[in-house]
Amino acid sequence: MSGMLGEYARVAGADVIRQLRLLAEPMRGLRVVHVNSTRLGGGVAEILAKLVPLTSELGLEASWEVVEGSPGFYQCTKLFHNALQGQQAHVPASLIAEYERVSEVNAERLRVALDTADVVFIHDPQPAALLRHFPRRRGKWIWRCHIDASHPHRPVWAYLRSLVGPYDASVFSLADFAQMLPHPSYLIPPSIDPLSAKNAELSAEQVAACCARFGIDRMRPLVVQVSRFDRFKDPVGVVAAFRLARSFIPGLQLVLAGGGAADDPEGEAVLREVEAAAEGDPDIHVLLLPADADEVINALQRAADVVMQKSLKEGFGLTVTEALWKSKPVIGGNTGGIRLQVVDHQTGFLVSSPEGAALRLRHLLHDRRRSAEMGRAGREHVHQNFLITRQLREYLTLMLGLVRGAADRIDLG
Repeated sequence: MSGMLGEYARVAGADVIRQLRLLAEPMRGLRVVHVNSTRLGGGVAEILAKLVPLTSELGLEASWEVVEGSPGFYQCTKLFHNALQGQQAHVPASLIAEYERVSEVNAERLRVALDTADVVFIHDPQPAALLRHFPRRRGKWIWRCHIDASHPHRPVWAYLRSLVGPYDASVFSLADFAQMLPHPSYLIPPSIDPLSAKNAELSAEQVAACCARFGIDRMRPLVVQVSRFDRFKDPVGVVAAFRLARSFIPGLQLVLAGGGAADDPEGEAVLREVEAAAEGDPDIHVLLLPADADEVINALQRAADVVMQKSLKEGFGLTVTEALWKSKPVIGGNTGGIRLQVVDHQTGFLVSSPEGAALRLRHLLHDRRRSAEMGRAGREHVHQNFLITRQLREYLTLMLGLVRGAADRIDLG
């Protein structure tokens, strides 16, 4: 077995790859287009960067397009994102008008690619309005929502529902996130690429060099959170938990590492809030990383004794998956897709407050045997459930059902 799929066979198993080939064979030559809002930054871009070429290697004609937006467009879609996650967000009519104007421009720019596609995956709210400009669409259109939409702000959801209702299907990460829509909805959690620079094995020398670069003492305990600087990731709450934990864990260090995304205009303001909360504390390392810092993130997660993802809302949390894959116990916010990954007391702990996070951190750093057991269980949990080969299998099954006119429900077990 050669090519990219051969590499994945060594991690996921040859039977998994044979199953992918069997699913893909009836769709050989099918034209599949994915559309999202950025090529760099965020979990969606990371997944598509590998999912699209793997789909092509299976014999489908897969491609990836990105919408282009103005500052007003991204301000609008950030409000959409916050509102889907339950925030009381008022979206001015002027921003809605700009969103619709930019969507029309993108529709014309992408018309040839989308008009000739057999299957179109539209990711999240940013490109959701494109379908309005394809009233005589040729293929099946799928809205893929990566966001925790379990309790959306209703006025904003009413507008977004008018955009996504006419799609042929929707995909959500969890059953709790799914909203009532006039078409079939499918549940497909995200995944990580085990062979990417962010997840591949590193030498001890590489990890040590990364820590030295940022002034991290390998002889002292370290907790790491990697995420965009976003209020829903609660980086200020992580600082509070760290300060509580440090009172009974001498020498504790914290790394808050992350970057921005082209479609997130709030990141810089949140970064300033985090830097203010750190107050020049030499044991708190706030790292603004570029989009191509995958090996740095890999090394930081491997250097950590405990990885934290204390999100207040979380569509899935691929940084949790990455840490579990590296056999690290995770302290995660008791929300959204983190609950799928952090099996409480088995692969880590779920928490709802800085105080709870501090207590769990103390437990893990004092009981190293238990910490190692959780790490091993976490890696196996990811191996069984959250590798990209599993997500590809489920996307293939979904596409096969839609293009063949199968029943609304497909068992993906």
